[in-house]
Order: sequence, then structure tokens, then C-alpha cells
Amino acid sequence: MPALCRDCLTQHEDARRCPACGSPRLIAHPELFDLSIAHVDCDAFYASVEKRDSPELRDRPVIVGGGRRGVVSAACYIARIHGVHSAMPMFKALALCPDAVLIRPRHDHYSAISRLIRARMEALTPAVEPLSLDEAFLDLTGTDRLHGAPPAVLLARLVRDIETEIGVTASVGLSHNKFLAKIASDLDKPRGFSVVGRAETEEFLAARPVGVIWGVGAAAQAGLAAAGIHRISDLRRWDEAALTARFGSQGTRLWRLARGQDARPVSPDAPIKSISNETTFGADITSEETLAAHLWRLAEKVADRAKARDLAGRTVTLKLKRADFRLLTRRASLREPTQLAETLWHTARPLLSLEASKGPYRLIGIGLSTLTPAAAADRTPDLLDPQAARRAAAERATDTIRARFGASAILRGRALGTRDE
Repeated sequence: MPALCRDCLTQHEDARRCPACGSPRLIAHPELFDLSIAHVDCDAFYASVEKRDSPELRDRPVIVGGGRRGVVSAACYIARIHGVHSAMPMFKALALCPDAVLIRPRHDHYSAISRLIRARMEALTPAVEPLSLDEAFLDLTGTDRLHGAPPAVLLARLVRDIETEIGVTASVGLSHNKFLAKIASDLDKPRGFSVVGRAETEEFLAARPVGVIWGVGAAAQAGLAAAGIHRISDLRRWDEAALTARFGSQGTRLWRLARGQDARPVSPDAPIKSISNETTFGADITSEETLAAHLWRLAEKVADRAKARDLAGRTVTLKLKRADFRLLTRRASLREPTQLAETLWHTARPLLSLEASKGPYRLIGIGLSTLTPAAAADRTPDLLDPQAARRAAAERATDTIRARFGASAILRGRALGTRDE
């Protein structure tokens, strides 16, 4: 059976240890050197970066998140042993792991390290589809002719180099499509390398819960359970027409994925669907003016990201989370796309006024979606707001000053209400 040493990259027949270096870190599979679709996922990325930067934390449980009233952004594997996981309320995480070191996220730093990792991926293949800062699909079809080694070897070398040169670890899932590669990458974390071949696809999937299917969350699982569908083998007992009649287009998708069929290409230019930012407060907030001040600060961040990506959007979404964790979302559509913080804020501010009395709130966020290229954004004068053009010009002048002198060079008065939060 074809095998590969993940430490010295020697290719050989299956063995307990590498005959070249003695390492037990081998991967063996009948189709190992025939598969080319991969999902590479960094292990507890934010926490791994923090441990890399502070070696004294290596053996400590580390949680990255927004303070005791926020949520967990990432937890190292030591913290995960205690039951801590991403998106868990921080007070629950600290109750489970009171000795954890709590670190505020450093998103700019994580983005910089992500770019280093992405550059190494793109050196192997132009077909890299990022899903987030810490994970991406790669299509390595045909790269063996360019690099002189099959995709499995290139991937093992990639994660080895990420670990030794950048200082964070990653896991690999290798298969014949994106759906299976993503499942595989989560099978042996951390520092895993798992393979799902064509011949074993249906057997591999049969006993797995439907929740393993990308996009099948708690609500979808409840709907499937009501139809007696708990595992992928249950899905296979339904024919395609019956699933589609019961669940619509989702039923067709489920029928195909239950059989391991996924024709989606790895798309380097997959479009960004939305841009958003949110914040969790240290204490619940009732004051509408304080909420509005936070809303302005977040609108500026969303606008900055839209401008950096040369995008604009037509749909503005306000997100609020109450003290009891109930989530409220409200949307408004614009006549033309925008990338301006002023327009975002003036659109979301009335939505906030309608909901402010239902607080107190522990979180506020704003998002921009229905995205398009920014070329035609913010062009039409607003006859109902003669000052809109002047404010837009002022905002672009502010952008120029901040680009030269830093983000805090100019601070709008409406943001001052957040300074003591």
C-alpha cells in the first residue's frame, strides 16, 4: 500500500515506522498518490499564534476572546479537553476552565500570519479557495508535473513548513472533492492528515450524523430528525424526488452529498457575500446613545473593509443580542450600493431606535451585503439629504488623513460614547 512519511517525506510501502528516519508519523492509503483536492485547516489558529508568540503559554490552557462577557473566538486543545469550544459564552468557558489564560484577539496580527500561510499555498497551486483566515481548499490537479511530487507529498511538505517556519500547526484532508476533503481534515486534529478515497466514499459516510454535512446546523438537523433522518445512511433510504419534495432544493443537495457527490470546483475567486463587524459589551447596555456610538464605530470598520476590497453593498443589517442571548436582526435596502460609513450609520440608526427600548443589550453589530464592485457606489445625489454629498467628501478626506497618520488621527464625536466602555 502506498505510504508517506510526514516528517522526512519519504515515499514507500506501508510500514509501522518510516524506514528512512524511523518516524511513526506515516500516512498510508491505496489512493494516496491519486487524489488532489485538499482542505487545509490550521489547528486552533488564534490560540496557536498566541502560544507561538508567548512560549511560556505552551502548556497552559489558552482562550482567545472578548473579555468575560464575550464569546470564545478560539480555544487551544488543552482548553478543549475541559469542554471549551469556539462561540461558547466566555463565562461558561471560564467556569469549565478557570485556570485558562484569557487573551484579547489581535485580528490584524492573525491576518498578517494568515497571509504568510496563504502565500505558501499559492506557491503550490493558483487554485486556492480561502474560507477564512485559517482554512482553505486547494486543487493540486496537475501540480505533480510542475513540482515533481504528487499532491500528498506537497501537502505534507506544506504543513511541515508552516509548522517549522511560521510556528503554527495545520491539519490536512485529502480526497476527490471538497465535501469529503473538509470532513477529512477534522478527523485527526491536531497535526492530522486524513484521506478519503473514491472506493470507500459511501462506506465512509454511511454511519456519520447528518450534522457532518456542511450547512446542516441545529435547525436543519431538527427538521431532518422529524422525518426520521439522523445519519447519512438514513438519507440514502430516500429517493431524490422525495427528499426534494420534502426539503426543496436542500433535499437535492442532501441526496447528492449523502452519496459523496460534490461537483463544486475549488474557486480562487469565490465572491465575498457580506462584510460585518460586531462587539460584545463588558456590561449590558440600555442607553440608546451609547449603543449608537458603538454602531458608528462598527460602521467605520465595515466601511474600511469594504473600501479595502473595493466593494459596496445594497443591504444594511443591524444585529443586536439581548441580555438573555436572544438575537435580533433588522435589515434595510438601499437604492444604490454604498461603501461609506455615513450611509451605513444613517441607514442602521433608525433601525436601532425601533429596537433600543427592548434592551438591555450585550452585543451590537452591523453588516453590509448584496455586494457589488464599488465603481458605481455612492454616485447618485440624495435629494432628500442635501448634505450627503458633503459628508461623503469629508469621509473620503478623512480616509486619506488616516491612511497617512493612523486610524486615531481623526475621531468623530459620535464615537466618543464608546471610549469608557
